[in-house]
Amino acid sequence: MNIEAVLLWIRGPGLGLALGIFLFGMAIKLLEIFLLGRKKNLAAVRSSGVAAGFRTILSRSLPPDGNILRRPRFTFIFGYAFHIGLFVVMFFLAPHIEVSHALLGLSWPALPTPVVDVFTIISIIAMMALLWHRLTSPLLKYLTTPQDYLVWALTFAPLLSGYMAYHHLLLPYTWLLSIHIGSVELLLILFPFTKLTHAFTLFIARWYTGMMAGQKGVQS
Repeated sequence: MNIEAVLLWIRGPGLGLALGIFLFGMAIKLLEIFLLGRKKNLAAVRSSGVAAGFRTILSRSLPPDGNILRRPRFTFIFGYAFHIGLFVVMFFLAPHIEVSHALLGLSWPALPTPVVDVFTIISIIAMMALLWHRLTSPLLKYLTTPQDYLVWALTFAPLLSGYMAYHHLLLPYTWLLSIHIGSVELLLILFPFTKLTHAFTLFIARWYTGMMAGQKGVQS
């Protein structure tokens, strides 16, 4: 196999195809959500509900009453560790910013590589810990579907392969870079058709719930 030719296709037509499927799929998904019929609100409108919507996003992203002990500590801590680490890796690693500049013309200061490395390792460890917890908890294991494992793998592969490629670990760099970019493209392609869409719909749902409650004058 000519890995250089594979990498060239992945970085060119493959990336364009993956982005096209992602954008089209997410557009359909969001249109489906926004165009769904809504029951007429018969209650008296007490406010616009806009501010209440944003308050609900914030309140449901934090432990109830600020007390972390009221939520399962394991999933809360490792869940947030994973998401924060992933955010840092995606948006503050210098090569990722270069990709953004090449595609969108947007750029911003990058964090030092050792800092991003720490967050990458935190995310990898957190994902492995969450998977272990899911596999060893009878209830979670019963509730887990094959798609949940697929979503985990789709998210884990770019993290691990990206770290290995950046530090030239185990395999030749061209192979690692091909695996990394290919795994990102696979993630983009399947993103709109899996539970990964919660990255967008989660905040939309929370805002809508809070807005509707605010219009009725109740706290969400």
